[in-house]
Amino acid sequence: MDISRLTVDIGLDMLFGSANSFSPDKDIPSLDGKVIVVTGGNNGIGKETILRLAKHNPASIYLCSRDLARGEAAAGDMRSAVPTAQVKILQLDLASLKSVAAAAASFNGQADRLDILINNAGIMGVPAGKTAEGYEIQLGTNHLGHALLTKLLLPTMLKTSEEKGGDVRILNLSSGAHLRAAAPGFDPKDMDMENASPLARYSRSKLANVLFAKQLATRYPQITSVSLHPGVIKTDLFTPVMMSNRALGMLSSTFGFLVYKTVEEGAKNSLWAATVPKDKLVNGGYYNPVGQKNDGSAFARDQKMAESLWQWTED
Repeated sequence: MDISRLTVDIGLDMLFGSANSFSPDKDIPSLDGKVIVVTGGNNGIGKETILRLAKHNPASIYLCSRDLARGEAAAGDMRSAVPTAQVKILQLDLASLKSVAAAAASFNGQADRLDILINNAGIMGVPAGKTAEGYEIQLGTNHLGHALLTKLLLPTMLKTSEEKGGDVRILNLSSGAHLRAAAPGFDPKDMDMENASPLARYSRSKLANVLFAKQLATRYPQITSVSLHPGVIKTDLFTPVMMSNRALGMLSSTFGFLVYKTVEEGAKNSLWAATVPKDKLVNGGYYNPVGQKNDGSAFARDQKMAESLWQWTED
């Protein structure tokens, strides 16, 4: 059983999981006029993130969902909770670069500004598989799909930064699991990781999220780009892991109440990073919940590895 990876995430929450004094309802400032995009917004942390942001009057929030019906249902829930919520739906399947391109084109056809992009969606510990274009499914979904979406939205974000006061942000949801990405870390010669476990492939995809944020900060310093660990949250993300690993599922059922945070708690780090005063953030930084800057793994601090990932992604 690949229990060490779960142990690392648990340990991170015990060491760095302080919720500090951040309260989304009272501490998020007015978001008047801002446009926000959140991937994976129809459930879990993404849905909670949109709901909390909607309470502070942004001009619009784009909820990205692979399934339009589920996206519309989630948006309906949000409008019921926050009648003034301006929630719009974008159909987005991160495992299809064609879908990503279509979603970006749809957004760019509707909006002339983008203040906050939250790359929230992800999959975890799923069986070996490929994206529509033939990339390893977890790296392709968690990193490559988000990388293309970010690239296609960057012109609008750069324009917003130049014209609307300069506070534009990109958040990449990573995980403490990036610490368990096995040597050699990111390896462009072995992108399929055919001999690795599902959780090992997940860990490398989460390392890619951290490295990508660092490169965005280096290449586009006028935008604030960070990566973050939301905490250990019992959401649908864990379902494939529990189904494929009976022992881990039993452990989770027995002791999960000691470890797992609520979805409300899990959204706090994203909400903090999206709305805290800009001078509280280090561009390219990695944050444990809530708002605790951390250096991350040795691989996460490897500049050459970050550059190699960027080049592979661009290619």
